[in-house]
Amino acid sequence: MKDLKLPLKKKWFDMTKSGEKTEEYREITPYWCTRLLLFDGFKRSKDSWFDMLFDGEEELILTAITECYWTKFKSFNNNIITLGYPKNTDAEKIVTLENKGISIGTGKVEWGAEKDKMYFIIKHGAIVFPTSKR
Repeated sequence: MKDLKLPLKKKWFDMTKSGEKTEEYREITPYWCTRLLLFDGFKRSKDSWFDMLFDGEEELILTAITECYWTKFKSFNNNIITLGYPKNTDAEKIVTLENKGISIGTGKVEWGAEKDKMYFIIKHGAIVFPTSKR
């Protein structure tokens, strides 16, 4: 399994590093679908799937992702959060956390989510630190 790299702004990085913030939110877009979902058993190309899906309403997108047999979430070993895009040698700006799974739902406004908006929710576990994987 791979690690999931997530660059963050300072506020969210600091809250996550301190253990206060335990999940990240990403919008349901073709980019994040490609990064977070597997498309098992689907007969059309991903591009065709995205064209069909993202011409519709958000409700259609969520129904297709959550109820269709041909999509499931990828598995990741860890979430690697970074403060922006640091050099690999800048250890103070890189934190590795256990990946506790991905779901779809509404996030917490105090952690950066818009009220009543649906997101991919990437869950963090304990800090795996120090680590040689970057």
